[in-house]
Formats: sequence, structure tokens, C-alpha cells
Amino acid sequence: MTEQPKQLITLTDAAADHVRSLMSNSENPVAGLRVTISTKGCSGLSYVFEYADEKRPMEEEIERDGARVFIDPMATMFLVGAEMDYEDGMLRSGFTFTNPNEASRCGCGESFSV
Repeated sequence: MTEQPKQLITLTDAAADHVRSLMSNSENPVAGLRVTISTKGCSGLSYVFEYADEKRPMEEEIERDGARVFIDPMATMFLVGAEMDYEDGMLRSGFTFTNPNEASRCGCGESFSV
């Protein structure tokens, strides 16, 4: 039996469900959700999400049960081994990461540093 290559990040059930929901409810056809890293916030880096109409060259593709996430090549080094989740709370809802590469995170949870 051939072992499947390990994916760059893993998606929880909740994250995969929400990505599929976003894909199916988009006004325009989308291929998936793109994750990038931006320089901003009080800790220096922030996760950014956008609809992806296609996979770009050099992007990593993560697929789970029809949910597709594309990782921007510039974000790869920051996301290796991370787990992407989706939390739906009373005060805040959104994608979250458990990321072994984070050295610290700001108090509000919007940005991180490595």
C-alpha cells in the first residue's frame, strides 16, 4: 500500500465544512479558499483568506471531502504543520490556526510572530 504524502496543513471537520459552505454559497464560481500571510497587526503577521477562482502556480492545494484550500507560496514556511479550524462563538466566528511555527500571538488573536 502506497502511503499518501503528508499535506502542508490539516483541516478540521469544522474548517472543511465551512470552506465547503463558502464555496457553495459564493455569488461567483470558486475553486476554493486561498490562505496568505500579510504583514500587519501588533505581532507582525496575520492570516488572510480570499476566494480563489483557480489554483495559482506554485500554490499548495489541500483537499478534504470537497473542501479545497490553496496556500500561497510565500505563506508556506509560516504554515508547515499547522491545523486550520473554524470556530463559531457568541462574540467571534472565524478560521483559527494551531500553528507550531508561531512564537507569539497578540492578545486579540489577530496577528502572530514567528
